[in-house]
Amino acid sequence: MRLAGKATIITGSGSGFGEEIARRFVEEGAKVIIADINEEKGKRVASSLEGAVFCKVDVTNSLQVRTMVQTCVDEFSGLDILVNNAGIVQRSMPMQDVLEEDFDKIFAVNVKSIYLSALHAVPVIKEKGGVIINMGSTGAIRPRPGMAWYNASKGAVVALTKSMAAELAPDKIRVNAVNPAVSDTAMLLDVLGGEDTPEGRAKLILSIPMGRMASPKDVANAALYLASDEAEFITGVCMEVDGGRCI
Repeated sequence: MRLAGKATIITGSGSGFGEEIARRFVEEGAKVIIADINEEKGKRVASSLEGAVFCKVDVTNSLQVRTMVQTCVDEFSGLDILVNNAGIVQRSMPMQDVLEEDFDKIFAVNVKSIYLSALHAVPVIKEKGGVIINMGSTGAIRPRPGMAWYNASKGAVVALTKSMAAELAPDKIRVNAVNPAVSDTAMLLDVLGGEDTPEGRAKLILSIPMGRMASPKDVANAALYLASDEAEFITGVCMEVDGGRCI
């Protein structure tokens, strides 16, 4: 098994990409903390995975992030892999129409959460070395109109990933990111501007050379590779999982 015995935290793992990453990691032997703000969804996923433990967390709250890390240490005697997957998207609209409170929330969930996880998780991971995976987006590399502030937050994730990789390499901590194309998850409705139509979906798919959206399994498999020893000399990489959209 590629992740046998690895103590892992996956934020936002009550649904979407995070849920599939959790399932894939458990298949490969990882011991996983299902960290999510939604208790019902998080408990559902945790109860369906052998040995998984649910931890309710608001990733924008320092105390709760610290508790999340401590829960992993208490349950699994350490922390080997951290997947900063929790994120939110803005509804597609002109940039000047986005409310200030929505802008603040986007950057708190998508960017500040990585800062907080670094504060509390890096000292623990440093004890043995390990892996951090951040969830980026193709929006950071090839932005779509109408998503300016979301795109900017994911651009920050890409810059943070490379900065963290350079700084933490001497501590034997690898830091990489996954940049997915749009996927049929709960965020899709906002990407489509609040109206899910066949025409809207077709327009998105036209921008992807391979002719389909990303699936959670696509993203989970990429995360698994980056977390595994097969990628032991890979750090600072922001891997597009996008069917060619960013070409």
